[in-house]
Amino acid sequence: MSRSARRFSPGEEIQYRFRRTDGSLGTVHPARVVSDDGDRLLCWVLAGTDIRVTTDVRGRMPREMPLDERFALGRIPARSTWRGTSTLRLVHERRWSSVWWFFDAQGRFRNWYVNLEVPGGRTDCGVERIDGVLDVEVFPDGRWSWKDEDELVPALSAGRLREPQLRRLRDEGERMIALAAAGEFPFDGSYCDARPDPGWPLPQLPAELLG
Repeated sequence: MSRSARRFSPGEEIQYRFRRTDGSLGTVHPARVVSDDGDRLLCWVLAGTDIRVTTDVRGRMPREMPLDERFALGRIPARSTWRGTSTLRLVHERRWSSVWWFFDAQGRFRNWYVNLEVPGGRTDCGVERIDGVLDVEVFPDGRWSWKDEDELVPALSAGRLREPQLRRLRDEGERMIALAAAGEFPFDGSYCDARPDPGWPLPQLPAELLG
């Protein structure tokens, strides 16, 4: 896995990759770039895009597994689809979160999702992160809630996260909650009327990612 400092061009196809703490590859979301200054990357994951997920040997997705099995069992790659509506994502190179804008079926803004992540830099084909399990959901009326707190103990027990990482991820969540409470960027209405370029073709999921 080579590291890269390159910037991505508007409309360019990239891969938003999630790795595990042992370096193995997990989920991959192909995306289209809106803008990139080398630190702040804005991109769309378009509805209908083929994505890489991981399942257990029985084909169960993580959410279909009991909590005591969700992080402990081995995983194999599988193909899935990004369903629903296209999702805008903002990721900073060194921050321990990304922000996702979710829209309803008519394209109207619905809510923000703060995906807590361990930054892993970027490669020539995209960005690399470790999913932090814990997340924060933020709504336009100022309401917010932690998500997936019930997964933390099994994730730690299975080595999916380490205690120092979890402390930093929670601190990052608190920082983002404070921004949301103050109505500051990115929770100030920015990009809530954004739309993906209708001329963009769907990004492709390389076949070798499923091997």
